[in-house]
Amino acid sequence: MNIHECIKSDPNEKPLDRIVTDGGFCSIFRTVACIGDSLSSGEFESLNEAGQKGYHDYFEYSWGQYIARSTGATVYNFSKGGMTAKAYCESFARDMDFWNPSKLCQAYIMALGVNDILNQKQQTGSVDDICKEDYTQNKKSFAGYYAQIVQRIKSMQPKAKFFFMTFPNDGHADQTAVLQHRELMYALAEYFEYSYVIDLYQYAPVYDDEFKRRFYLGGHLNAAGYALTARM
Repeated sequence: MNIHECIKSDPNEKPLDRIVTDGGFCSIFRTVACIGDSLSSGEFESLNEAGQKGYHDYFEYSWGQYIARSTGATVYNFSKGGMTAKAYCESFARDMDFWNPSKLCQAYIMALGVNDILNQKQQTGSVDDICKEDYTQNKKSFAGYYAQIVQRIKSMQPKAKFFFMTFPNDGHADQTAVLQHRELMYALAEYFEYSYVIDLYQYAPVYDDEFKRRFYLGGHLNAAGYALTARM
């Protein structure tokens, strides 16, 4: 057996040059929580006779549950269509009992920001918005609320691992907000111990028209798109 076939040994190799289809070393985690919005919830779009769109969370099709089935881990969907970091902190997590110590996990994948920054135009903010001593005093920016989620979990589970997901590159010319979000994800990974970045912007395919023809259903992913996201 050549150990270099199991670990990244080529300095020029990029993270997704070899797609893992069996869960790989993600199986070291027995419990994982996915904190996110519709794209973390297996959201599908429907269209009725009047041409009106409907939006439906199907967790069994979410990338989190594809990860669960491939790794054997227990994966929780701490997510909902339309979710923002602000709503998660102020009501959603409490109402859903997600702060309950019995629901603490070894790893957290956080995929928030589309509704906050791109749809609601909330200020992105920076790590300067974080109050290290008291997370309730964080500034009311996306960064402040996002960090509050991490801080509150870490206060109960100090060694939990966090994976901060960037937006993918959809090929649009104006990527200012997308790149600001990406920059924040890296800054947060530097700020918090045991934290890492899942950089879909740099390493995933460009989500252009050809990609969307294959992997999208309206403005959200289709089943194949969620399965691909799980593998990435």
